[in-house]
Amino acid sequence: MLDFWLCFVPLFVAVDALGTLPIFMSLTAGFERARVRRIIWQSLVTAVVVAFTFLGVGKGIFTLLGVTVADFMIAGGTLLFLLSLRGLLLGEREQLSEASESLGVVPLGVPLIAGPAVFTTSLLLVDEYGFIPTTLALLANIAIAGVIFGSAARLMRVLGESGMRALSKIASLILAAIAVMIVRKGIMSYLG
Repeated sequence: MLDFWLCFVPLFVAVDALGTLPIFMSLTAGFERARVRRIIWQSLVTAVVVAFTFLGVGKGIFTLLGVTVADFMIAGGTLLFLLSLRGLLLGEREQLSEASESLGVVPLGVPLIAGPAVFTTSLLLVDEYGFIPTTLALLANIAIAGVIFGSAARLMRVLGESGMRALSKIASLILAAIAVMIVRKGIMSYLG
């Protein structure tokens, strides 16, 4: 049981559902409840499938292709940065509403819920505590993300349309900062 909690805490930080909530809210603002529920389920299923696939074959694929965790962090951070620019500069809401059926897959499922931080943390935890505690902690954290996203509608009612627009821009800026941090950590891994 101790191993579970030793895995749970770093994965809670890596999944960062609370930090992702403003991004989720800005991406789903104005959608009907049924559509938001579909997006939540889609994001959770995507995150579970991708995270567990990565746990199963990640190290092998990285070794086979000569890809390092630092490479993965830089690529993931660059993609996140491009998504944030889309929100800051191009009026993301109008464009994303057309593609809302895939929001649960990208960017919510991957890379926001299950992204470079989760993949890297999971690989390290499997080596240290084993597969079972790591997978249980990962499942618990993804489920917590679903619960947090499910409560977003109440917050949307409180903030209103103007608040959501402001939150959308702030979320895009936060996403850009997270992206730069992931790229920086990848570069530091190369140098360190």
